[in-house]
Amino acid sequence: MRVTSKGQVTIPRDLRETFGIGANSEVIFGIEGGKITITPKHDRGRLADRERLDRFLAVLDRLEGSGDQAMNADAVMALTRDR
Repeated sequence: MRVTSKGQVTIPRDLRETFGIGANSEVIFGIEGGKITITPKHDRGRLADRERLDRFLAVLDRLEGSGDQAMNADAVMALTRDR
């Protein structure tokens, strides 16, 4: 896509149809992981779901490598059953 001198771009038709962006629709611009995002304004539920997923993935990233890899599934189950 080429940005016009007014800062405008055309959203491709297949993307508009997929995400329900019609003529005169309102959209929300955001930034996720250093990338610009565009979300239909009427789709706040999807936006909230995405934000929850992003937070969950951030927690998983922080936890990566923190477990005891010497433990097998039986040992983990024994620990959780004893609580």
